[in-house]
Amino acid sequence: MHILFLTDNFPPEVNAPASRTFEHCKEWVGAGHRVTVITGVPNFPHGRVYPGYHNKIWQQDEMAGIRVIRVWTYIAANAGFAKRIVDYISYMITSSLAALFEKEVDIVIGTSPQLFTTCGAYIVSRVKGKPYIFELRDLWPESIKAVGAMKNSPILNFFERLELFLYRSAAGIVSVTNSFKLNLMQRGISGEKIEVITNGVDLSKFNPVQPDEELKSKLGIAKNKFVAGYIGTHGMAHALETILMAAKELQNKPNGELFHFIFIGDGSEKKTLKRLANEFELNNVTFIDSVPKEEVVKYWGLLDVSIVHLKRTELFETVIPSKIFESMGMGIPILLGVAGESAEIVNSDRAGITFEPENPRELMDKLQVLRNNEKLYNQLKANGLKASKKYDRSLLAADMLQKLCKVASSNSSSQKALSEMI
Repeated sequence: MHILFLTDNFPPEVNAPASRTFEHCKEWVGAGHRVTVITGVPNFPHGRVYPGYHNKIWQQDEMAGIRVIRVWTYIAANAGFAKRIVDYISYMITSSLAALFEKEVDIVIGTSPQLFTTCGAYIVSRVKGKPYIFELRDLWPESIKAVGAMKNSPILNFFERLELFLYRSAAGIVSVTNSFKLNLMQRGISGEKIEVITNGVDLSKFNPVQPDEELKSKLGIAKNKFVAGYIGTHGMAHALETILMAAKELQNKPNGELFHFIFIGDGSEKKTLKRLANEFELNNVTFIDSVPKEEVVKYWGLLDVSIVHLKRTELFETVIPSKIFESMGMGIPILLGVAGESAEIVNSDRAGITFEPENPRELMDKLQVLRNNEKLYNQLKANGLKASKKYDRSLLAADMLQKLCKVASSNSSSQKALSEMI
């Protein structure tokens, strides 16, 4: 089977969408299928082309047996709505054109959150007469409203109508959460064509490691520190000022000097967070830029606790940040400031403890509990490692492949029956 995958994020970018797509496609190639990914040149999140790449009309390379086509796009940083829309539309156009030249395609996949990628997948599927799968990783444009980036307007209403059209047109939908599936069913989308395949972790890479003391020293983190870290995008949705406020309170507490916070990654809010840390006069916080994928495990290994946090809003009760699975794989207890489905996973697997989103005092209190209760800490660590086996990316990729094969086979049978009738 030849799988054609449209995604605007792909390695060497290191965000969750890029990782999920690459790891799934790698497994499908290993299972004997042809996979072609059409993407842009790596530039997330700063909107700057990575060294060694050029924003050309069309270029081809290969990664782990995956054929990768990179097309020209208008490049914009992950900040500012209007420019990013132009970025998305340019990718939709150039990826659709490039896809038309791909031969013997059996199925097309378009991944969200933004809808223009799935628009491209829909167009390509109609031209080629092949089914397309909508991979639903975020409820866009609802998430735009949730972070306050855009209010109700005719444009937003248009996007919501387009969203429903794309769901209905898809031969199948792969949702990363059960909450997303329920949301779609409540809006009239048949649950029969929706498959839930959560995010997961590549257990061949993410497993417990000893802290790199040389790296700690280089970063100015003393050996006796209890290190709490946030790894990932620093965006509006993450409300990371909550962690800085907890760091400020903890800095003035007895034994507060035993704690250190690290932020690893980039995003639209990073400059604001750095400025806020300076205003708070924090000496217990270190900011680190995004690191290459092959080095990220070494930085994970610095953490005693992984903080996962999102704004307190009803929409984010439906999401499951992929960082929780990587934390499990690394054997790092989770401090989760996200309500809803992700909290249910962390609590049921007993891989961490939760706190109220945007509540810095509760975050501080729970952090102290984890440091002071060694028995609880070690139990959470062991539970996370055990639970991670359920979220092994290779197993989840196999589940998604089964869905793709079923849809592609159904389409082939339908085409055969139609040709026999004619």
